[in-house]
Amino acid sequence: MSNYLNVDVDRFAATFKALSNPQRLRLFLRLADCCRSESGPCCGPEETSRCVGEVGRDLGLAASTISHHLKELARADLIRMQRKGRTIQCWVEPDTLRNLAEFFEDEPSE
Repeated sequence: MSNYLNVDVDRFAATFKALSNPQRLRLFLRLADCCRSESGPCCGPEETSRCVGEVGRDLGLAASTISHHLKELARADLIRMQRKGRTIQCWVEPDTLRNLAEFFEDEPSE
C-alpha cells in the first residue's frame, strides 16, 4: 500500500465515484473501446469521437439521462466533449486510460 502514498487520492476518488454507476461505466467503456490492447494503439479524437446519441444507443435510457451521465464523466475528467454544429462529440483521451492503468500497477508513477 505504501506505493500509493504519492497518488492524488482525491482525483482518483472522484474518478472511481463517477465509474461506480453501472450506466456511466458502460458509457465510458463504449468510448474507451478503441484503446483496448488488442485494437492496437489508441486513436486520436478524430477517429474515436462519437455523438451522444450513438454512445447511448441500445442502453434503454432517456437522452437526458445519457447526457447527465456523460456530463458526470466529463466532470471527473474521464471523457472530453465538444460541440460540432448540432451534435456533441465525446471521446476518451489516451492519457486517461494510461493514468487508470498506472494506478493499478505495483509502482505508480508520480
